Amino acid sequence: MLRVLRCGGGGLTPIEAGPDWVLPDDVAWIDLTDPDKAEELVAEAGLGVLLPTAEEMAEIEVSSRLYQEDGGTFMTAFLLVGADGDDPALAPVTFVLAKGRLITIRYVEPRAFVAYAAQAERDADFCRSGVDAFLGLLDAIIDRIADILEKTSAEVDVTSGEIFRPARKVGFKPLLRQLGRSQSIAAKARSSLVSLSRLLSFAALSDEIADSKDYRERLRSLQRDAQSLTGHSAYVTENVTFLLDSAVGLINTDQNEIMKVFSVWAVILMPPTLIGSIYGMNFRHMPELGWVGGYPLALVLMLVTMLVPIWWFRRKGWL
Repeated sequence: MLRVLRCGGGGLTPIEAGPDWVLPDDVAWIDLTDPDKAEELVAEAGLGVLLPTAEEMAEIEVSSRLYQEDGGTFMTAFLLVGADGDDPALAPVTFVLAKGRLITIRYVEPRAFVAYAAQAERDADFCRSGVDAFLGLLDAIIDRIADILEKTSAEVDVTSGEIFRPARKVGFKPLLRQLGRSQSIAAKARSSLVSLSRLLSFAALSDEIADSKDYRERLRSLQRDAQSLTGHSAYVTENVTFLLDSAVGLINTDQNEIMKVFSVWAVILMPPTLIGSIYGMNFRHMPELGWVGGYPLALVLMLVTMLVPIWWFRRKGWL
């Protein structure tokens, strides 16, 4: 889908872009969402630049994601998407600053894009140029990651309380699943923030930002926010790692307690079992077979051989 947004009186307003369109001077943002080849050609014809393909956007080399060409600054970052669902992932999104306009190319629908576009279309002062749109989008993306990390951190705190609760309401399996999901989100958020930090550093080289003190200040503020969140994501990751190790340790402790109980009772029942086995043999020449008190004596002997180990284990603190 191709969306062309111009700076109108009431905020950003969409306009139609046909095959032979001429780019208006007041266009601030061209948004390409899962574009087909025809839409890419229309955007390239209007802008006079060659846009990267989906395969080129997915390149991991920094030189393939951050470069200047044909008077435009091309920047690709990996954004965290699907954090509220069961399958969080990183997806490449390309930002291009060319001739004072912003071009975005994406094959996902980050929530920050939807929120920023809705606000920019309502508020005329929210976005007045392509650079405003670029910085505003990055601000919305970083705020979204901050919200995700805040939510993940709160979930980790709840899980931590449940793990160390003396009487846990749930078993370890759902807790480990929750910790695994939190670890995945925190790690992907950190990767996204590192990618965004590189993008922000490279964005300072663009003429549109370098020539404006206000834009440079806003860019530095975003860089500080990204660095701060990177540190916080590392803290969340370390906390989750600690909880995973603690949960595994508690599982081993519980298993050892269970095995200890089985072992103790096996030792306690061993002497009575031995006595019962001996007097359960029906050999003809067994002196005790003719005793009148042999049966109660065997029962008393079995009871004594059970009580002695129990007393000894309690004295040692094993029971």
